[in-house]
Amino acid sequence: MGIMDDAKDAAETAGRKIKDAAEDTADRIGDKIDEMQAEGDVRKAEAERDAVKAKNEANEAMRGD
Repeated sequence: MGIMDDAKDAAETAGRKIKDAAEDTADRIGDKIDEMQAEGDVRKAEAERDAVKAKNEANEAMRGD
């Protein structure tokens, strides 16, 4: 029975390692997605800021300020 117990322990260990690796990969993917979304939000905010600045400058030019 010693060989069977060793094989069972090895299989359980391998299963845990696979599970841990899968969880780590899922976490890394989630982190990358969050990072990309944050970068997109920053770009959007910068574009909105630039648009508002351009609009304000155009309004000032029309008023002659």
